[in-house]
Amino acid sequence: MPELRKDPITGRWVIFSTDRASRPQSMGEGKAPESQRAEDCPFCEGNEGKTPPEIYSVREWGSATNGPKWRVRVVPNKYPALRIEGELEKRGEGIYDRMNGVGAHEVFIEGPRHLTTPAGLSPSLLLDAAAAHRERMRDLRRDRRFAYGLLFKNVGRTAGASLPHNHSQLIATPVVPVLVQHEMDGAKRFFDYRGRCLFCDMVQQEISDKERLVEAGDRFVAFVPYAARFPYETWILPRRHASHFEELEDEDLAAYAAILGSCLRRLEKALGNPPYNTMLHSGPWVGGALESYHWHLEVIPRVTTAAGFEWGSGFYINPVLPELAAVELRKVVP
Repeated sequence: MPELRKDPITGRWVIFSTDRASRPQSMGEGKAPESQRAEDCPFCEGNEGKTPPEIYSVREWGSATNGPKWRVRVVPNKYPALRIEGELEKRGEGIYDRMNGVGAHEVFIEGPRHLTTPAGLSPSLLLDAAAAHRERMRDLRRDRRFAYGLLFKNVGRTAGASLPHNHSQLIATPVVPVLVQHEMDGAKRFFDYRGRCLFCDMVQQEISDKERLVEAGDRFVAFVPYAARFPYETWILPRRHASHFEELEDEDLAAYAAILGSCLRRLEKALGNPPYNTMLHSGPWVGGALESYHWHLEVIPRVTTAAGFEWGSGFYINPVLPELAAVELRKVVP
């Protein structure tokens, strides 16, 4: 059973999961040709028996569960960071707090073909994947053991991907991650002082200034943050206030999938298919809608490496001004 332990200084929880050491590491660099099909890839169509049984899928009408003719499959992670069975059993040891590593860890296999990045997916497949993300988050939030769900994608070995076939992951945790809590705390301070959502103000200012804007649609906007931590870091936010991704309506979901695909194509073309991560920060599953918090997707290219100063200080050193990064991304035809 995995275990969570809390750092009493920072309040950060650490997951200890020894099963993760057994996961595969056969991940190559670069983008594979779209026609390539890895015969031994457990995520390719026809290899459904190499994964745990699917939890959810988008597939052709009448096709058999755990068989071919699917578009998106959701399966439990074979090497989960947290396990869905059991109770938390929170307990203390002097000044230290710990609990059982109970949660959920799911894998979204996005497309039956052996594509290595999401930028190659069709608009309809991107939409199917986004719909699967929404449905699984809606389902898991009903479990009262879980406080938060983090949806993320690792593209490329140096970004943490262990298998090349395009996929994303969702981990449901019994606590709110400390980074999300810091965002929420800062947004709440702004809201208490000004009576407005900080993220909504940010969206309006970026649209008005245009300097850091990458793309803007009727429902969503993408920009390089004013204090971007990494070169070409890009955020995608809904223009209308919303604290929880899983509450998106179908019309908004389609617009989100469209701008996501466009931004990822810009990024891959501008930087030559770099490794990168995407992370969805949404409202916690405990409590209702939040006036002060606004869900958003963060896209982080791995073109620089954090070293001793960054780890020791919490500062980030970004060699590319956000305004210049936005110019380069806007130049690209997605």
